[in-house]
Amino acid sequence: MDKRLYDCLKITDLKDMLNKTEKLYENKIAYKIKKDGKYITYTHKQIRDMINALGTSLINMGLKDKRIAVIGENRYEWEIAYLSVVCGTGLAVPLDKSLTETELKSLIKKSEVEAIFCSEKYVETLEKIKRSEIGKLKHLISMDLKENTNGVYSFKELIDEGRNLVEEGDSRFIKAKINPNEMSIMLFTSGTTSAPKAVALSHKNICSNLMDIGSVLDVNSNDVLLSVLPIHHVFECTVGFLFALYKGAMTVFSDGLRHITENLNEYKVTVMANVPAVYERILKMLKKNLRKQGKLEEILKKEEEYKDLPIEERKEKFKDVQEMLGGKIKLFISGAAALEKNVEREYRLLGFNLVQGYGLTETSPVVAVGTNKYHKVGTIGKTVPSVEAKLVDVNKEGIGELIVKGPSIMMEYHSNKEATEEVLKDGWFYTGDLAKIDDEGYIYICGRKKSVIVLKNGKNIFPEEIENLVNRIEGVKESFIFGKQRNNDKDDIKINVKVVYDKEIVKDAYKVETSEQIYNEIRKKIREINKVMPQYKAIRGMILTEEPLIKTTTNKIKRQENLDAINKS
Repeated sequence: MDKRLYDCLKITDLKDMLNKTEKLYENKIAYKIKKDGKYITYTHKQIRDMINALGTSLINMGLKDKRIAVIGENRYEWEIAYLSVVCGTGLAVPLDKSLTETELKSLIKKSEVEAIFCSEKYVETLEKIKRSEIGKLKHLISMDLKENTNGVYSFKELIDEGRNLVEEGDSRFIKAKINPNEMSIMLFTSGTTSAPKAVALSHKNICSNLMDIGSVLDVNSNDVLLSVLPIHHVFECTVGFLFALYKGAMTVFSDGLRHITENLNEYKVTVMANVPAVYERILKMLKKNLRKQGKLEEILKKEEEYKDLPIEERKEKFKDVQEMLGGKIKLFISGAAALEKNVEREYRLLGFNLVQGYGLTETSPVVAVGTNKYHKVGTIGKTVPSVEAKLVDVNKEGIGELIVKGPSIMMEYHSNKEATEEVLKDGWFYTGDLAKIDDEGYIYICGRKKSVIVLKNGKNIFPEEIENLVNRIEGVKESFIFGKQRNNDKDDIKINVKVVYDKEIVKDAYKVETSEQIYNEIRKKIREINKVMPQYKAIRGMILTEEPLIKTTTNKIKRQENLDAINKS
């Protein structure tokens, strides 16, 4: 059965994508940037001209076939830099802007980059690393400098120089041939359960995923996409940045997590890809505003009354709520972590088309996503057209490890044969995620294989499942479920939880003041959760804190690091 819902442009590589889409969308706005209270726009044609100019300059600097990193906040310069590397110069290495100096030094050495595009705030740190002669780093290119200064290249000046070279007939970048099957992007995993690994991706990997996404999601050149998630992460890089250019859409950049609802209104955003925590925060804000207006009860009654209507009709019925987020939302995509079922249901009841997607760095990233046609609350939808999925080592409950196959699967973990052979077997990628697949092909993610807590009686506990219940407690920001040995018996494991709470909300909700009273109220709520769960899943111990959990930049809990921190305390 063909899962494609829309026709999409066939592309062989990212250069091919830029060339073909330029003809289609050249006069459409690609970026709308806010600067000093004013808006600047760039068309798709202007962006492609900048990429050609910058790529030509990079080759002129002797960087042909070299590895070049990009680090910085989400901005159009980051995107131009990335494409100027992969579309004819060399190999791109996106780096996490939240890395410490030590981590940066390690990844720069490991990736063997010779040049780095960066925001001005990283120049000092990177110069220090460059002087330490770690690795091969020779050139720094600032995305903020207006002209070359103290040995640091200016992004703007390189584009100007490249334009001149192109006008003089330099076609080395423009005519560069792309091998879609070789490593062109090196991405480091976020390391939630282990040390970061270098994922080798090709143009074929990324482009097959762009075509898959384009064939199932209703996004076109009239859409406005809000860029929020860290752009170095494959979810934002493929689903946000590259997909917007592929579809001829307009990208706008968020002013930060606190300003998302403001930005949705300001730019009349139609599409956003984000993490569950952000959607939860927006939903709480909507309810808070509705409560203030005295409309919440009425809205809740309407939700029940209109629940069986098609989503487009519900959108009309809840126009006032839609207007609170700009009134133009067409598609919300949730990814990078599990979305709580009730949150998804609530959005859809209000007429917001919120779908859940699933993928990994190693899969470029989208494996499955909910669509207008194939959607079921609590699932990640069905696999995208080019990807196959099945379960292995299935238990009595029908849960097994999810393995996938398709053209978007990575080439390898670079220079790590052992790790590659552990996850790539006979063309199948072993995701490390446990899942169920129903008779219709909808996939339910149950949790990470490495996160599962195995009890003395052989029962499996999925931390994410219980965390979702704990996170619903009013005043709880986030939680972390872990197993703790009882009486130093490694086989006798009891379930414990670390709860991060908001003191002001808890004090107001439960009318309490002291730390002891706060602890008792939250513990009381935990006992209520225990009553609705099988006895073996009951939470036996609790740590209460205001300190946030250790997470990746896309809000995934770093389980091992959190466990280590608990064991040290």
